[in-house]
Amino acid sequence: MSDSLPDETRLAGEIDRLKAEFPKTRELYREVCALLFFRFGITPTANRLYQLVKRGSMSTPTQVLGEFWVELREKSRVRIEHPDLPAELQAAAGELVATLWTKSTTSAQAALEALRADAEAEKASARNEVTTLQAELARTETALEQRTGALLAAQVRIQELEQAQAAGDATRQALETEIARQQDEIGARDQALVQARADFSGELDKLRASAELAEERLRAAERRALLEIERERVVSARSQKEVEAAARRAEQSETRHREEIQALQAQLGDARHQAGVMEGSLEALRHSNAAYVTELNALRLQLATAMANQPAAQKRPRSSVGTRKPRSATSKVVTRKRAAS
Repeated sequence: MSDSLPDETRLAGEIDRLKAEFPKTRELYREVCALLFFRFGITPTANRLYQLVKRGSMSTPTQVLGEFWVELREKSRVRIEHPDLPAELQAAAGELVATLWTKSTTSAQAALEALRADAEAEKASARNEVTTLQAELARTETALEQRTGALLAAQVRIQELEQAQAAGDATRQALETEIARQQDEIGARDQALVQARADFSGELDKLRASAELAEERLRAAERRALLEIERERVVSARSQKEVEAAARRAEQSETRHREEIQALQAQLGDARHQAGVMEGSLEALRHSNAAYVTELNALRLQLATAMANQPAAQKRPRSSVGTRKPRSATSKVVTRKRAAS
């Protein structure tokens, strides 16, 4: 084993040297055959030559090996047919060369067939593997294309969803801001409406109380006027003045109330539709004031009629002094009560 390793090393070195010297494949195979047979004592075979040289096809070492044996036989025949050799030796040498040639050719052919079979098997196996790999590669490429397409579609969808989400967030924030602003405005309007309703109700109650008080005063004044017209002219004049003052106060109160109502109507522009009933009540109050004015006018007419009929009243017999004094005291008390009221 130790002797074979240096031979293999030297053989490899010699083959590398021959590869450098003989670039042509056939010449290289011919020199390797001579190297193996003459220097290393190895019978060359096509398989061995192809393993050492590894150039060309499998038919090249076979052809070169055949040519080598033909050339060797020719050269051997020349030496064998040398006239100095005996006939028996020539025959024995010829038989030896023929036997060697036959065995070498048979071995070379068998090795070639085995190498061809192995090569065909490897080639078929390689073809099957290539077919399998190509099919697997095609499936892999198809799956990769599908995954790539799905990935691109997913990325596009993700971008669209992100854009839609950003737009939705912006819209939502804007809507939330607008809703908060509107809620604040609605709250402020509700507070203003509640305050306006309260103020309007208070003013309406005050107006109603004032109207009722004025009406009550008017009725009292009317009763007192009717009672005192017949009693004395001075009391009638005082009553007339008080009635006129009451009428002026009523007119001033009506004017003030109208201004206040107009101011409230300007403040309650947005809540006008909810205050329809109250406006109806206000309109009824206005009609009551108009009736009150009408009654005042009628009362004035009655006073004017009374004043016109005053000479007739003066012709009446005056009552005694004792009788008139209680009346004067009564009128003074009534006048003081009116002034206090």
